[in-house]
Amino acid sequence: MPSLPSTIYPIGAYNLHGLVWQTSSNVSDVSDVSIDISNHKPYIICVDAYQGHLLKIDPWSEGATVLNNYTASEFRDATGLAIAGETLWITKNNGIYYCNMVDFELQPFMELPNKIDGIAVSEGGVYVSSSEVGKIFVFGRATRTLLRIMDAPGAGFEALALVGEELWVSDRTEETVYRMNAKTGEILHRGLTPFPNPVGLGFLDNELYVVYSGDENYIRENPNDLDEPFSVAAREKTFIHRLKFNQYKDGKLNYTLTNGYKVEMIYLEELSSEEPTSVYNLTWRVAYPTDNYRQKLLAIEPIGIPFEEEIVDGQRVAAFKLGNLKPEEARMFGWKATLELRAIKYELKDSEVDFVPELSEDMKKLYLIDDDGLSMDNPLIQAAAREAVGNETNILRKMLLIRDYVYDKLAYRVTPYIASPEEVLVRGTGSCGEYVGLLLALTRLNGIACRTVGRYKCPHENDQVMNIPLNQYYNHVWIEFYIPSIGWLPMESNPDDTGHRPYPTRWFMGLPWYHVEIGKGIFFETIQPQPYSIGELALNHVRFKVLEEI
Repeated sequence: MPSLPSTIYPIGAYNLHGLVWQTSSNVSDVSDVSIDISNHKPYIICVDAYQGHLLKIDPWSEGATVLNNYTASEFRDATGLAIAGETLWITKNNGIYYCNMVDFELQPFMELPNKIDGIAVSEGGVYVSSSEVGKIFVFGRATRTLLRIMDAPGAGFEALALVGEELWVSDRTEETVYRMNAKTGEILHRGLTPFPNPVGLGFLDNELYVVYSGDENYIRENPNDLDEPFSVAAREKTFIHRLKFNQYKDGKLNYTLTNGYKVEMIYLEELSSEEPTSVYNLTWRVAYPTDNYRQKLLAIEPIGIPFEEEIVDGQRVAAFKLGNLKPEEARMFGWKATLELRAIKYELKDSEVDFVPELSEDMKKLYLIDDDGLSMDNPLIQAAAREAVGNETNILRKMLLIRDYVYDKLAYRVTPYIASPEEVLVRGTGSCGEYVGLLLALTRLNGIACRTVGRYKCPHENDQVMNIPLNQYYNHVWIEFYIPSIGWLPMESNPDDTGHRPYPTRWFMGLPWYHVEIGKGIFFETIQPQPYSIGELALNHVRFKVLEEI
């Protein structure tokens, strides 16, 4: 039997939810215990919420068979799916239903006051999630009585799957899969999904697969419209993908790495000046992508002209010795890097950092100062720093309070320049760099070491097109905060600001695979001497290629 594909695109499916693996035998006597596992062909069952089709999906051909030929209308709008023995269970609106797997006639199990999302069923219990109230309810399968209530781990629609004593949860808003204790609700590990809109998950042996359903934009052609024959339209996008979920420990740091990609990144500067002039003895430095748990620099090579490698505060930097430049002199120079990029999520409980050592004097001098126009002496910013954390003393809870305070005060807008934190706070909108400036000011005023990191995101629309040039126009920055005896932890600047509470925590102590970290604690790009700004002298080009999944 050929190996299972990592990505499956079921033909004829619109809006898949739920995911259950089943196996069938190629031999007639399925009671024969000597049957080799190779004789059992696995297939997937999902429900299409749009058509109501209960689909049996062949993972190799991607063809699908409708199982509920005569009851499809009853399955429309179903969002949860589970199979226990010979009984199939679904959730739909605020109801739980079950049926046999012969005629697929749905029978009501119970109704709840709130809309239900996902479902998982054990021999004795029925687990259902409700994002409306942020809870997971457990009912007795025989008694239909409420056994217990657990807090939902995330902020959005959640699909469920039971594996022994563990409850696995995928959260659509958080773009996260959680591994939980099924009885206590304790989160054991969490990992980021490589794509948005996870709405179902299920295991085949030890392989975890996740189903994704959402919309994608595409260029629609209308030959009858001679003035505007092309327009942007939206269509459904649904597929199934294998999620690699690996836990690691390094000292006091626990983290989970999920799917990654080998990526080629090119950063190129093209000399281009509106007011050509001579520049003398010019050295142009561009930082390398860094090496860490989630990102590995496999190779880097010069483009245009050679560079010399330098070390700046422990970071590798490419130094281009351009020398003397004449007016209107044409040059292009930069580097091409090959990277392995993975998603990372750190696991750290509040209770683990109730008592942490004091910051060293060196760290205070580096990361508790106003070194970038942060307005830390401004009364408005100082009052905001106090208001954000109140009486909280735990460093993790303080960071979340500061983040949520900034999210309450700001809405995302692209701006032509980075304004001061007090201007941004009064304005109420900001770019990623302006979110970072305000976050830095509030964290440092609260005694938490914090620094800017970034620099670019690989284009990452839904599933990846391999070996095709992908151009990125905007750069991006976020932050890292430092916990003594633990280390540096990442936190996104603005993407988790959804405009309303509860804000997701997917990128609090986590980063998706498509972030490229370049130069930590140092400037990404500098010129020396500095009679001009970089933007006055050159135009940059940034290009990515996703080479393969790793």
